[in-house]
Amino acid sequence: MQTRTPCVIFEDDQLLVVHKPPGWNTHAPSPYAGEGLYEWLKHREPRWSSLSILHRLDKETSGLIVFGKSPEANRSLTQQFERRAVDKTYRLLTDRPIAKERFVVVSSIVRNGDHYLARPTNGAVDLAETEFQVLSRQGPITELEARPKTGRTHQIRVHAAHQGIPILGDSLYGGTSHSRLHLAAITLRFQHPESAKTVAFSVPNGFDISPFTLLRRAVINSEDTDAFRLQNGEGNTGAAGCYRDALGPYQLVQSEVPPTLSLDPDFPPAQGVFYKRLNRHLRSATTDTVNPSLLAGVAAPDRFTVRENGVAYELSFNEGYSVGLFLDQRDNRRRLLTHHIGADFPLFPSGIQGREVLNCFSYTCAFSVCAALGGARTTSLDLSKKYLEWGRRNFKLNSLDPTGHDFIFGDVFDWLRRFEKKGRAFDVVLLDPPTFSRSKEHGDFRAEGDYRSLITSSLGVLKPGGILFASTNAARLEPERFLEDIREAVKDSGRRIQSQLYVPQPPDFPISRAEPAYLKTVWLRVL
Repeated sequence: MQTRTPCVIFEDDQLLVVHKPPGWNTHAPSPYAGEGLYEWLKHREPRWSSLSILHRLDKETSGLIVFGKSPEANRSLTQQFERRAVDKTYRLLTDRPIAKERFVVVSSIVRNGDHYLARPTNGAVDLAETEFQVLSRQGPITELEARPKTGRTHQIRVHAAHQGIPILGDSLYGGTSHSRLHLAAITLRFQHPESAKTVAFSVPNGFDISPFTLLRRAVINSEDTDAFRLQNGEGNTGAAGCYRDALGPYQLVQSEVPPTLSLDPDFPPAQGVFYKRLNRHLRSATTDTVNPSLLAGVAAPDRFTVRENGVAYELSFNEGYSVGLFLDQRDNRRRLLTHHIGADFPLFPSGIQGREVLNCFSYTCAFSVCAALGGARTTSLDLSKKYLEWGRRNFKLNSLDPTGHDFIFGDVFDWLRRFEKKGRAFDVVLLDPPTFSRSKEHGDFRAEGDYRSLITSSLGVLKPGGILFASTNAARLEPERFLEDIREAVKDSGRRIQSQLYVPQPPDFPISRAEPAYLKTVWLRVL
């Protein structure tokens, strides 16, 4: 399965040219801080497993980046960057007055804490040089072109601030606060590493589009996906505590107080907009009190269909707090669909055809559908008969015969013991438990304290060389402890981890101080 990746604007055997949206790191700043653009691409397609970073853009800067796909490309482009033979053009906005139409800044750049300063040359050899030219003036806003002749960290931002024209939105360097840093790398020109011919790429500056819309458009292929996050609280919009999802022809807004709806060009049109009150005490809530209510437009039918990665799922606003699909697991479901977990980590070299997959806490069986589409035989296990029946309907939506698969009602721990006692083993075991659940057989399960015992129980039914998928949205369970509990459980079971890939929540669920990470996932091949 190969689908279009919207942020990729050019690809051949040597190069991958990408349009990076603002607000996304070129590469991850730390193991648990969310994937950077590089990691997201590197683990997405087998042919991108050897991608190399050749240059970078700041997190808040948008624009063109080229990655190397071969040793030859890496050598050629590295040499071109070192010789300053790569031509880069930027656009920027400032709201400060500018007297000159064209000027050049040459300085030394030195680090000062979390930012950099321009200093007099004083005979320094390692200088930074940027050419600026005014393009247009509209009221207090001036648009400029910037052409860096060197490639120092924050160079254009430092030089603009040094000239008294800090970039709009660049609070680090004295710019006026705004929704984004108005700096974009719009053209990139260099010699192709194989043909030696000059190649050039260009993109619009995107200053008139919200940063999160640009991010969403970079990662969501609208040709095969119409269910995704539109608004993620302060993580991208500054709207604290407000979350908004596109669900096919409808939208769902979640917040502690009903929002005031307004026409927002960054949100696609919807037939109906629904509101669901965020509830921190779900165990005491009833279905009637947690069902979303209609805010605007027309009511949805009892059941409607959405698409994600080309797979159809049934959703409903009338079945309680959850609508039938957890959007933050989109990339993990894709890994099952493509049989590719990450760089040099295939699901199985021969694919998933004929493999046995156990989906614990299966909910509406979305993961099971993805595995079954690849030819696996699935067993879906859940405490709710209603959700298992919903899962059967999801199978039928995708032309899959549910009678060829098992749908088991019951407690996960109880059934894991039964399977182990009967000697039944699986090639893949999927674990995505709720933060809290209660059953007559096992009692209470809390992810923060009981995940290790869940891993131990699941290892008893996992074949040698099988894949274990472990995920949790328990925000208070730190990733370090989560992984340590898993490693210790594997070790205590006399097993060994051959391959491991930790993946955080997807880019359209951005991580920030205001919106800390909550979703933690690890894929393991266990011997």
